[in-house]
Amino acid sequence: MSLSIFTSASSMASTNALNKSNSMLSTAMERLGTGKRINSAADDAAGLQIATRLQGQTNGMAVAQRNISDATAMLQTAEGAFDEVSNIMYRMKDLATQSANDTNSADDRAAINSELG
Repeated sequence: MSLSIFTSASSMASTNALNKSNSMLSTAMERLGTGKRINSAADDAAGLQIATRLQGQTNGMAVAQRNISDATAMLQTAEGAFDEVSNIMYRMKDLATQSANDTNSADDRAAINSELG
């Protein structure tokens, strides 16, 4: 029986099949570990690009939503201030009408003027 320094074709085919199986197992384990189908550009380059673009759009939408919430809060604050100014103006009108009444005494008018400020 002689020894050969050449590798047999069946041995090479088995080694290649084993390497491919190990690579597929590694990819499957990575997907299971991360919960993502695409973990790198090697998995799906076009899918990764689309996913990255969609993630950017999602982040932009989240920022827009926060901006809308901030603007809503600011408008509610401004509305509250406007309502308060309106109430003050109505009170000033009422006091002016009361002050114009001839039945008021000097003390009554002084009290009205002090409230007007």
